[in-house]
Amino acid sequence: MSNFIIDVPVPSMGATVSELTVINLAIAPGAKVAKGQKLAALESDKSAFDFESPGDGTVIAIMAKNGGTLLSGAPFLRMETTDQSLKHLEVQGVRSQVSGQAAGTSNLKPQASNLVWTPRAIKLAQEAGLDHAKISDIEATGPGGRVSGDDVAKYLASRK
Repeated sequence: MSNFIIDVPVPSMGATVSELTVINLAIAPGAKVAKGQKLAALESDKSAFDFESPGDGTVIAIMAKNGGTLLSGAPFLRMETTDQSLKHLEVQGVRSQVSGQAAGTSNLKPQASNLVWTPRAIKLAQEAGLDHAKISDIEATGPGGRVSGDDVAKYLASRK
């Protein structure tokens, strides 16, 4: 089986919970994880729980930090896996750390940077006529080190 890269999202806790706080990260980049292994302890305004790995793999990057707040559905960590049941979470155009081949397809170019962008940030960059995948000199100050809409606004203002 070939390796591919996935972004594991922050779990949804229902319609009334939109954000979660990271109480304790239990893994680090480079760690090999098994399905069901604890990744972190998370807390909403209603409960605290252990967030578990959806499959076997190797952690490439963590987009969260202890005490940080994350929106439900936002990327929590990036992982390399061979688990085909997780194929729907695959990140297109990101190179496999093991095989050195593009995940999913061979005709995609790798992104200019390893920055993780929020959907709002991507939309603002596109509205400004920019390809977010080619921007590498932007400061990412959003939750978990992601590029936020505010970061894009600052970036655009500095280019004028």
